[in-house]
Amino acid sequence: MTVGRDAPRGRAALEAWLGALVLAAVVVATACADPAQPGPFPACPFRAVTGLDCPGCGSLRALHELTHGHVAAAADYNALLLVFLPVGAGVWLRVVTGRSRPRARPGWWGWAVLGVLLLWTVIRNLPVFGGVLAS
Repeated sequence: MTVGRDAPRGRAALEAWLGALVLAAVVVATACADPAQPGPFPACPFRAVTGLDCPGCGSLRALHELTHGHVAAAADYNALLLVFLPVGAGVWLRVVTGRSRPRARPGWWGWAVLGVLLLWTVIRNLPVFGGVLAS
């Protein structure tokens, strides 16, 4: 285990690898079982209560489509996931290579992420798109 000033970096890299392991398990699960069919995947509680799509609705189905090479179908289920995956991969690489020091993010960072998620929720539920962005 790393000691001293490198300890936060070692912990961040470990957490990044654990996160990658969890994501790999989700990818394998969605590749093997279609989330669009009734089965082991849970329903979205936000959609069950409101009837609206949350920012994550359709992510498992989009991931399933990506594992089978259907990028357009994945974008139809959740386009935000297609934007998030390369951004998340870039952040992950910076953490595991030690190029990104673990530190507190500026206060605006959380508000920006929340703003993007809220904007995506509103846009994908607008009737003007006729269900194109809805899962």
